[in-house]
Amino acid sequence: MRFRKKLYVVLVLTFLLLGIGILGFTLIAKYSIINALYMTVITISTVGFGEVAPLNENGKLFTIFLIFTSIGIYGYIVTVITEFIANGKLIREFKNKKMQNKIQKLNGHTIICGYGRNGRQAVAKLKSHKQTCVIIESDKELIQEIEENGFLTIKGNATNDIILEKAGIKTAANLITTLPSDADNLFVVLSARQYNREATLISRASNDSSERKLHIAGANNVIMPDKLGGDHMASLVVSPDIIEFVDKLTLDGNCKTNLEEIDVNQLPENFINKSIRDLDLRRKTGCSIIGYKTTSNEYIINPEADMALLPNTKLIVLGRPEQIAKLEELYR
Repeated sequence: MRFRKKLYVVLVLTFLLLGIGILGFTLIAKYSIINALYMTVITISTVGFGEVAPLNENGKLFTIFLIFTSIGIYGYIVTVITEFIANGKLIREFKNKKMQNKIQKLNGHTIICGYGRNGRQAVAKLKSHKQTCVIIESDKELIQEIEENGFLTIKGNATNDIILEKAGIKTAANLITTLPSDADNLFVVLSARQYNREATLISRASNDSSERKLHIAGANNVIMPDKLGGDHMASLVVSPDIIEFVDKLTLDGNCKTNLEEIDVNQLPENFINKSIRDLDLRRKTGCSIIGYKTTSNEYIINPEADMALLPNTKLIVLGRPEQIAKLEELYR
């Protein structure tokens, strides 16, 4: 931004010098406007062509003034460009421009606001599932780390609407905000919902009072990491075997997946409106259907075999890694 301001100053000084040159040659040497412009250009560019007409002493003094002034401006231009290149700003500008062009072409991606502990975990999970994400972060050191890891990033504050637009909020499918301040997360959710009515918005929260506010603002899900952590630890005391078994049902993307969701809309057309029994997943892949999400977003655990596969519903499938692989090969 500072470079652009300096560049604007250079342009203003250049046009100002042109104006002074034209005015001076017109008044002192009695040149026409075109001749005055010609003389000004060849003088400040030090080309060295001959004079349009002989100059008197005042005209020569004015020409000397014009030459020295133009040399000063050239020196300032060289200083600005040298400083820009020396600081790596030129390369950074090109990188930022290239990255912004990539982000503008995205559709259906996920925006991560904040690259703290929760943000890193979210990014790692998305990466393991080969999901495209854009990270909004203001810390320079973290931005460098993000870029070194090969992720798309936008430098700035996620509460700024302009930054959200740069991250492609209008075409994003999901947004996860993990900022340390509940107020900032609330502001991000409000802004994001205004730009995108269909996106899934997931927010971190620290206080119970913030959860309700975030839902009212438009968040689809609100996660309280501290509460989940304490609940999980207590569950390990109350029912350790169940919790350890559930922990084994990992969603890790490195060939350890035990759970998978199937969008009924993506199934072959001949299965739409048929029953779960007709799908025959158990025989074909070894996987078991353990959940069904209805069109009203209700979850049915261990659905009946006669349940119809209606459009806009989803199936939750359980299986070993090799069985999940067969499932993906069969239907995806």
